[in-house]
Amino acid sequence: MPSTSAAPAETSPAHSQERPDTVRSALRSPRRLRTEVLGGLVVALALIPEAISFSILAGVPPQVGLFSSFVMAVTIAVVGGRPAMISAATGAVALVIAPVMAEHGIEYFLATVILAGLLQIVLALLGVAKLMRFIPRSVMTGFVNALAILIFTAQLPHLFGEDIPWIVYPLVAVGLAIIVLLPRLTTVIPSPLVAIVLITGAVVAAGWSLPNVSDQGELPDSLPALLIPDVPLTLETLQIIAPYALAMALVGLMESLMTAKLVDDITDTHSNKTRESWGQGVANVLSGFFGGMGGCAMIGQTMINVKQSGSRTRISTFLAGVFLLILVVVLGDIVGLIPMAALVAVMIMVSVGTFDWHSIRPSTLRLMPWSETMVMLVTVIATVVTHNLAIGVVLGVLAAMVLFARRVAHMVRIEKVWETDVDGDGTIDIRRYAVRGELFWASSNDLVYQFDYAGDPEVVVVDLTAADVWDASTVAALDAVQSKYAARGKQARIVGLDGASLERLERLSGKLGDGH
Repeated sequence: MPSTSAAPAETSPAHSQERPDTVRSALRSPRRLRTEVLGGLVVALALIPEAISFSILAGVPPQVGLFSSFVMAVTIAVVGGRPAMISAATGAVALVIAPVMAEHGIEYFLATVILAGLLQIVLALLGVAKLMRFIPRSVMTGFVNALAILIFTAQLPHLFGEDIPWIVYPLVAVGLAIIVLLPRLTTVIPSPLVAIVLITGAVVAAGWSLPNVSDQGELPDSLPALLIPDVPLTLETLQIIAPYALAMALVGLMESLMTAKLVDDITDTHSNKTRESWGQGVANVLSGFFGGMGGCAMIGQTMINVKQSGSRTRISTFLAGVFLLILVVVLGDIVGLIPMAALVAVMIMVSVGTFDWHSIRPSTLRLMPWSETMVMLVTVIATVVTHNLAIGVVLGVLAAMVLFARRVAHMVRIEKVWETDVDGDGTIDIRRYAVRGELFWASSNDLVYQFDYAGDPEVVVVDLTAADVWDASTVAALDAVQSKYAARGKQARIVGLDGASLERLERLSGKLGDGH
């Protein structure tokens, strides 16, 4: 695969072999273009009930979520850094800013969305995307698995809620069969789209009264209009919306960057994370000015687009937004007839395809260190319990940090050797402690207890040739060792340091033992 520069993929023809995720490559291939168009249509159909549900979760009218999804998808298709990734209204963002709507109303709500977008642009310029390198693979696996579980559990109310007709279950089964089996015969049309069309046609033809999209909320009948939130431009307003805006900005960036990295792995291509970060900010700012609730990358719809439909370019993302607006404004009455059973079948297959089944195989669990499995479980459990992917990822990273520090701390070894030296007064005994490993707060706390202060001779050498000093905790521990020997009239010399470790010790302690 050709290497990818930091510039957008669509404008970097640096190699003779054109990347498959560029708009140019799609326009030159009728088959690729068809895949992108149909993929965008499937995503648009799947977005409608979710956008309505997230609007209800945030306490706003359905059109707020739907308009937000349209603006986010179209904008991110142009300015985003990850082709084929879908951004729209999301549950995580809805949960974060719902209190603003409940306590202060829609005007403050929209102002919060705009401020969150501006904060994302600032964070992007400060290089927040580079923090992705600190997210371990086990956290990514936990993120994906938790997301699959949340997608699946979100379908349960449509299967086991009150007054669910029995015919829903065979329809879901038929939908699942179509999605699984049709690709074995043809991939000309995405199987989720076929399932939605056939099941909708059967339900309408049979005259069955089943839960459908229109039951989720009223669809808008007009285009979104540009507006400016009617809030006073005062410090008090900023104090009200800033905490929620910052939380929304961080949650949105975290989910978007995690999703972008996941798509990178699936498609074996690299994306511009910094561009994606400020692109999310621009999309949220525009969403707020058009009366939307903002959002971020949607893992479920992205998986439909990338894995189920096979889309790879910005065309599918752009058309998902366009089709969404057309479907809800122009064809709202027809879209309202789509039974939820069809969309449930699509989302169940998305959850199955999203889950990393390899991570829970017995052979994998036997080979993986227990700490890696623990980090994955912490991420999954925290995400599923809180229904907040950002919380799950943060707790997973913290768990990984603690377990990594614990593992590294146990790699420190101390070897004790008796030596003799000759000076003007004759032969003297020396006890040498050879310390090996990385010395930092977790590994150096017990360092002070590894020395025989009472039994050692008058001269002790602490040899750090095979060790590295990383922080003030280690310096304090070494000072404590020297002080304990000095209190007994003995001399402890620290030797063997050089380079950065020596400079760090000198700077943090201000003194060194003799012998450096």
